[in-house]
Amino acid sequence: MSKQRVVANIVYYMLFTLMAILIFVPILLVVFGSFKTNLELAETSPFSLPKSFLHIDNYVSALKEGNMIRGLGNSFLLVVLSMLGNMLLGTMTAFVLNRFQFRMKKWILLLFMMAMIIPAYTTEIARFQLLHTLGVYNTLGAPLLIYIGTDIMQIYIYMQFLEKISVQLDESAMLDGASYVRIFRSIIFPLLLPATATLAILKSVTIMNDIFVQQLYMPDKKLATLATSLTSFVSTRSSDLSMLCAGIIIVLLPSAIFYIVFQRYIFKGLMDGAVKG
Repeated sequence: MSKQRVVANIVYYMLFTLMAILIFVPILLVVFGSFKTNLELAETSPFSLPKSFLHIDNYVSALKEGNMIRGLGNSFLLVVLSMLGNMLLGTMTAFVLNRFQFRMKKWILLLFMMAMIIPAYTTEIARFQLLHTLGVYNTLGAPLLIYIGTDIMQIYIYMQFLEKISVQLDESAMLDGASYVRIFRSIIFPLLLPATATLAILKSVTIMNDIFVQQLYMPDKKLATLATSLTSFVSTRSSDLSMLCAGIIIVLLPSAIFYIVFQRYIFKGLMDGAVKG
């Protein structure tokens, strides 16, 4: 191994270690704080271990006072419905754009690109007025309509997968009398499941961690999600640091567990979609 290669590897691992420290140390401090009392938190170093990891009073209080259980239920419902709608809309859009030739096709793809380039906050007033006019403001319908919408990354990954699915499959099915709907339902959609799993996981984590859309379009406390429940909890118990730490961990756990369990599917789907067969 050359000297330059060794130096490059050393720099790489140093940067990787530094990034890991910057990401995980704050989380570790919050975990320690969640098992401490406020007195213990004030008298000891943030890096010191709690006296007992069996001290779960902070978690119990956070679940009750922060309405985290209700927030988890609303978040789960929002994730499932959004995922199903987004999956169906995204696969159908990609199927049409990949398999059919029609006028304005390039302009449609350009519009998707523009939607990614234009900052979302510049169109927020118009979107708010539209959803308010539709009568879905302060209901689950408002964020659902936003989350179900597809984007250019989703379209790109689906279209890359479709490039690897032979058009001859479509033609053979059409010779047997299958309609485009039947071809999509019986051939295309099942073959897109790896990409769908990848995008569904990414979408789910994004929705679980989103605060802006959920707080803006669902201010009713009965519709609070995990993320918005935490912001309300912080505003009411800002002085109780140990309980806030417990609340943060409760909100963090679902997304973290979900991502850790399914991370190999995420990377596999992204890599498969990035290389044409």
